[in-house]
Amino acid sequence: MEMQQLTAGHGALTAVRTGAGRDLVVLHSLLADRHAFDPVLPALAAKHRVTLFNLPGFHGSQRTMLALMDAYVAVIEDGFDEFGIADDVVVIGNGFGGTVALAFALAHPERISKLVLSDAAACFPPEGRRQFAVMAQKVADNGLGSIAEIAARRVFSPLYLASHPEKIEECKQVLLAIDPKAFQAACTILQETDLSVLLRHMRVPTLVVCGEYDQATPPALNKAVADCIAGARYVELPGCGHCPPLEQPEQFLAAIKGFVGL
Repeated sequence: MEMQQLTAGHGALTAVRTGAGRDLVVLHSLLADRHAFDPVLPALAAKHRVTLFNLPGFHGSQRTMLALMDAYVAVIEDGFDEFGIADDVVVIGNGFGGTVALAFALAHPERISKLVLSDAAACFPPEGRRQFAVMAQKVADNGLGSIAEIAARRVFSPLYLASHPEKIEECKQVLLAIDPKAFQAACTILQETDLSVLLRHMRVPTLVVCGEYDQATPPALNKAVADCIAGARYVELPGCGHCPPLEQPEQFLAAIKGFVGL
């Protein structure tokens, strides 16, 4: 597919774009880059102008100076402005990208027409926050390559990873390309962010999709988001892990087809 390279904020934010039609923005996970959406990109781009943002620290996007969710929301807002994203855009966020998308939708509901959250939490319980702290410390001590196996087991379901052991090395290569400081900052944000008290104010139509075996953001955290947003719908994908577009692309597309308009 032909991909247009985009930059915003004097080069601070990078993105790629393909397709034509109604705007659709993709925000990727912390443990996977935008290429996790490659299996579903042709279907998305068939009817949409798809812009895939590179979150801070990924593929040339600079890390934010402050480890705050508000800083990420500001980065996304800059991208919307400079990339000419229309106000009827559909936003799809996976994992950390889903939490960022949720924060952006809460802050700027007038800029989004529909929101798809895939395996994303509004906040994490103490054990989840502890796991982010552990990963951040491992990265500080031994680099991003040291958490490759942890990342793979958080991204993929056990059965899928058992059948595709090469995914551990693929995860490692993705991680090694991330700015370590940006990864640590994102872990801090995930430990400190709590959007749950704001969910009842959400005015953007929302679909929540979650893998049954997501170990990074378990179904209960996804259901809690859907339960608190008026009119939100929850879909669980049997046998899937944290990144449905990568692990079960056809099932993911089927889950969002009617909502997104594919």
